[in-house]
Amino acid sequence: MAYLLDADVFIRAKNLHYGLDFCPAFWEWLIEQNRARQVFSIEKVGDEVQAVADELSLWAKARGEGFYLKPDATVFPALATVSNWANGQQYEPAAVSTFLQVADYYLVAHALAYRYTVVTHEVPAASTRKIKIPDACIGIRIKCMTPFEMLRRERARFILGRQ
Repeated sequence: MAYLLDADVFIRAKNLHYGLDFCPAFWEWLIEQNRARQVFSIEKVGDEVQAVADELSLWAKARGEGFYLKPDATVFPALATVSNWANGQQYEPAAVSTFLQVADYYLVAHALAYRYTVVTHEVPAASTRKIKIPDACIGIRIKCMTPFEMLRRERARFILGRQ
């Protein structure tokens, strides 16, 4: 199974559970899994993460195009599918407009096109004011999970080594 990571996975990891300074194994695991063609994100997420100009943005910039996938001809029909889904729901027009302008839309479409599993901290919501990634994933029938579910599924292990 291959995964596409949302920006909040990187941001929360840096700020909370897996700081670059005290849990480098998490970040190394992401790099290794990317080399194994199992973990990716998309260009628009990379842009969001790099816009902050901090240690995370430096890490993200070093990953390059092999980590942050660009939309291609396979993704374009999926963009239309996700757009049609969003417009066909009961969301407020502003919610649909916002969704179609942010990375979430492209993330879901890329996952649909390539049958990737979306990884995010977002949870489904009954609100008509904002389209959440898990709601879009459910609506178009693609898998979505938390980073912790991904790490468990992939049996990631961050074990202290000898000093």
